[in-house]
Amino acid sequence: MNGESIDPEKFQQMKQIEELKKQVLSSVLERDAFERLARVRIVNPQLAGQIELYLVQVYQAGQIKGKISDEKLKGLLQMISQKRETKIKRA
Repeated sequence: MNGESIDPEKFQQMKQIEELKKQVLSSVLERDAFERLARVRIVNPQLAGQIELYLVQVYQAGQIKGKISDEKLKGLLQMISQKRETKIKRA
């Protein structure tokens, strides 16, 4: 390590934020969708983080009506994945 120590207060805040995020996601996502997101997190943590952030923001804005199904989550994953693709064209 580089000699830096983790501030216990900051660590506790991060832990609380993660708990709140988990509660929101479990209340917003159906069981299958929640499990899919967990699998995506294992394979691609950055993509899962983007989806989680998006879902929390939409939830806080009050734009989620009912629970999000696995099919809807697949659509969100596909939409965000397509935005991240880089296209290279040769002249």
